Amino acid sequence: MRPILMKGHERPLTFLRYNRDGDLLFSCAKDHTPNVWFADNGDRLGTYRGHNGAVWSCDVSRDSTRLITGSADQTAKLWDVQTGRELFTFRFDAPARSVEFAIGDGLAVITTDNFMENVPTAQSEESLLVITGIKGRINRAVWGPLNRTIITAGEDATIRIWDTETGQCLKESDKEQGHQKTITSLSKSADWSHFLTGSLDKSAKLWDTRTLTLIKTYVTERPVNAVDISPLLDHILQEEIGGVKGHFGPINALAFNPDGRSFSSGGEDGYVRLHHFDSDYFNIKI
Repeated sequence: MRPILMKGHERPLTFLRYNRDGDLLFSCAKDHTPNVWFADNGDRLGTYRGHNGAVWSCDVSRDSTRLITGSADQTAKLWDVQTGRELFTFRFDAPARSVEFAIGDGLAVITTDNFMENVPTAQSEESLLVITGIKGRINRAVWGPLNRTIITAGEDATIRIWDTETGQCLKESDKEQGHQKTITSLSKSADWSHFLTGSLDKSAKLWDTRTLTLIKTYVTERPVNAVDISPLLDHILQEEIGGVKGHFGPINALAFNPDGRSFSSGGEDGYVRLHHFDSDYFNIKI
């Protein structure tokens, strides 16, 4: 598995996201400028210029026409994917950390950091709903099934499921079974039935989306900075099947291509590496 090296950022990577068709890859970094790449050969297609701070996350609409980004410059921006034109700016009183479109792309969840005594929230400008009261930074917020819930995770090591109609907290992860240190990343399965979290406590955990039941814990030797779930092979492995070396320094972002045949990684070294799986990977016997 020989990776393709993609150099378009001048500072460490923070987030990676494929579009639904899997032909485009969007990358965010601390250098203020999100990039878009062809996902098959790693050629850079364009950039999105307008942020004045690190860009922490992004999401792309189902039809690949709109991109949303969240930045340390206290804004979230909506972009035209094809032209790179800035369409709208959501302004906040604190850095915008996590962004994600809802099903239908008519709504987005945006989280802001605990900054200068500002309480972290899940919100938008002229918000339909504002969720407050969480201590510590929210590193990831994602929509649950049918847009009925929002799942949050972050510095306080607790996963919470919120009702999108009332803003009420419906469930919290068990403190004994859950993570013991900051949750760095969260990734949903393709069918939204379960999700995976990674933490500085040197573990990744697989959860049931509806019940918040812990399914499995994966213990590692190092803090987990990024996680993702294969959309192709629907198995829960009991042991590590391989590793990929190459980045210089920590890996901050991971993303599986929706076809399950490749994945991308983004590192502290400023590189995106595109990995296409060898045929042996698809013949693994569990």
